[in-house]
Amino acid sequence: MADASKQDVLKAVADYYSDKLAEHGQSARGVDWNGEESQTLRFEQLSKIIDRSKEFSLNDLGCGYGGYFDYLGRKHDQVYYSGLDLSGDMIAAAQQRFAGDRNARFVVAGEPDLVADYGIASGIFNVRLDSTDDIWQAHVLRTLDVLDNTSRHGFAFNCLTSYSDPDKMRDYLYYANPGQLFDHCKRHYSRNVALLHDYGLYEFTILVRKS
Repeated sequence: MADASKQDVLKAVADYYSDKLAEHGQSARGVDWNGEESQTLRFEQLSKIIDRSKEFSLNDLGCGYGGYFDYLGRKHDQVYYSGLDLSGDMIAAAQQRFAGDRNARFVVAGEPDLVADYGIASGIFNVRLDSTDDIWQAHVLRTLDVLDNTSRHGFAFNCLTSYSDPDKMRDYLYYANPGQLFDHCKRHYSRNVALLHDYGLYEFTILVRKS
């Protein structure tokens, strides 16, 4: 994906999510999920990468309005959180929502600007709009490199699954092959990789643990 083309695609995706926020507000539907229950289930899978016994820092790539920080705050006392999103409207909503919280910062960006203990990417690979599978897959792999380079102890991400029912699949969404991404993570990032595909949604989560 050439730089100009890449920026156009990512801007279109940012605009897509800004429109969802405007339509549905600060809610699961506002970040294009079906509802709060599935969003919480998704957060539970991603959080399995975290060592809960001590304080930690975390980069949330594609943070939206900060829903995952809400979830973390109910589970952990000491979380140093950086939320990043391409949508300026999402970041503005998050900054307003968590104004005065010293443990959270929100930045309009496509990549973390700090190395953290963990990296999380939830839902950012789903909406490809007009991009081809090959172009979008290359974007996914580059983003996984970024997550790897900006996390000390590991990272977690989710994707819609290529095993989805055909009648429920949509042309503007990207459905990844879980086996291929598992293999990529094992070969490039760590020996300790888990593939979670058993929690009842049309998606999977991959956890990459570093030694």
